[in-house]
Amino acid sequence: MAVRFLAARILKLFSPNRQLARQLEHLLGFTPRRLAYYQLALMHRSKIEELAQNNERLEFLGDAMLGAIVAEYLFKKYPTQPEGYLTEMRSRIVRRETLNNVALRMGLHKLVQYNRNDRGLSRSHIFGNALEALIGAVYLDQGFTRTHTFILHQIIRSYVDIDQFESTDTNYKNQLLSWAQRNNHSLRFDLLRERTENARKVFTVGVMINGELIASGTGYNKKEAGQVAAQKALELLPTQPEQNKE
Repeated sequence: MAVRFLAARILKLFSPNRQLARQLEHLLGFTPRRLAYYQLALMHRSKIEELAQNNERLEFLGDAMLGAIVAEYLFKKYPTQPEGYLTEMRSRIVRRETLNNVALRMGLHKLVQYNRNDRGLSRSHIFGNALEALIGAVYLDQGFTRTHTFILHQIIRSYVDIDQFESTDTNYKNQLLSWAQRNNHSLRFDLLRERTENARKVFTVGVMINGELIASGTGYNKKEAGQVAAQKALELLPTQPEQNKE
C-alpha cells in the first residue's frame, strides 16, 4: 500500500498534467485521484465533437447529482415550505445563469478547453455546463459523500446567495406574464428566427404584447432566448401597474 501511494505521488510530481492537478486541488478542496475524468469534464464539444471525448455525458450525470443534492439541502433548510416553493428555489439555484456565474467566480473558465475563436461561446453557458460535468467527474472519482460535500461547501455555501434568491425573482417570463394578466394585456412569445452559428443553433424569440413586437432576445435554446426577451421587455414597460380601463 505504501509503495503504491509513493508511486502515485511520484507520478503526480513528474506528470505533464501536474499543473492541472494542482489547479483542480485548489478548486475542489481535495486531491483528484483519476485526472482523466476531470480532463474530460473540461473538454467542450467545440474542441472535440466525439461524444466519448467531450463533457456532455458527464454534464448529464452532474446535472442529476446537483439536482438531487440541492433538493435535499432545501428540504432540510425549509421544513415548513410547500413543494412549489422548494421547486422554485431549486430552479433558481440550478438554472444555467446561476451555474455559469458560479463557474466564472470559481475561475473554471480558465480551465475549460473550447474553441476560443468562437466568440459567442464565451458569452454562452458553457462554463456552467462544465461545472455540472465537473460534478459528474467528482462523483465518478470520489463517490457520493465527497460529491455531496463539494456541492454544499464549494458551490452553494461559497457562491450561492440563498437569501437573495428568496427576496428576488429572476424568472422574467413569469414576471412579464403576471404584469400582462394584471393589466389585461395579451402576451405571447414567438420564435422569430433560427440560425446556425459555428455549428450551433441560435434562436431569436420575440415578446408580443397585444400583437405588437416589444422586444426580442437570442440564446442557444428557446427558453434562454425567451428569458432574455422578457427581461428586455420588462425594462421597457411602466414600473407602476396600469389601471384597468373601464
